Amino acid sequence: MTIYLPPLDETLNFPDVETALSEPDGLLAIGGDLSPSRLLAAYRNGIFPWFGEEDPYLWWSPSERAVFWPEHFQPSRSLKKHCRKNRFFVTINTSFEQVIERCATIRGSDAIWITEDMRQAYTALHQAGHAHSVEIWDISDNLVGGLYGISVGQVFCGESMFSSLMNGSKIALWAFCQHFAAHGGKIIDCQMMNPHLESLGASPISRQDFIRKLSQMSDTVINDKCFAPGPVTWENPYIVNK
Repeated sequence: MTIYLPPLDETLNFPDVETALSEPDGLLAIGGDLSPSRLLAAYRNGIFPWFGEEDPYLWWSPSERAVFWPEHFQPSRSLKKHCRKNRFFVTINTSFEQVIERCATIRGSDAIWITEDMRQAYTALHQAGHAHSVEIWDISDNLVGGLYGISVGQVFCGESMFSSLMNGSKIALWAFCQHFAAHGGKIIDCQMMNPHLESLGASPISRQDFIRKLSQMSDTVINDKCFAPGPVTWENPYIVNK
């Protein structure tokens, strides 16, 4: 079957997300670049890049999104028990490059889309203040979990997470949900639903609903302390600030 995808030109315009393919679900456009301005334009319109090492740049907006509502995130009993038995430090924006590198390497073939081009592009976004990381450290200062993504007003578009110790990424998500909500954040977008996200409590919403909420929240400025490097805002007696 032949698939036609509109190629992106030198402008930052994207096709209407409602023109995305249904098979594969959400594939919208091809080409362009990974400049900070194009990436930000994509995320503000509910679009994200996803492609393999040998692929051209591909842009997606699936018919259904997986999201967390940070105010209502509920950790499992087993996760609470794990935190009672261990000690961790939780920080934000202290080791972005290390987090994205670990996301790209620790997950193997599952993270083949985090190419060198992607790592450079998101590092540039981080340096410009748009991409952020959450880090989980053990008591010996080893990085054992984390996540990274893009901030768009009250929406955080999560890109990837990793764990090198049991529950590392889950702790990062739990901590960030509390931190993001405390500073005015409303939605954490996880793009496409998978069994891991579903097990953590992610909810599916339609593309139309997501785009509507994104347009309402993308221009709302949250507390500027939200992404200041340092400890997260975190109400958990079992987690200590670094």
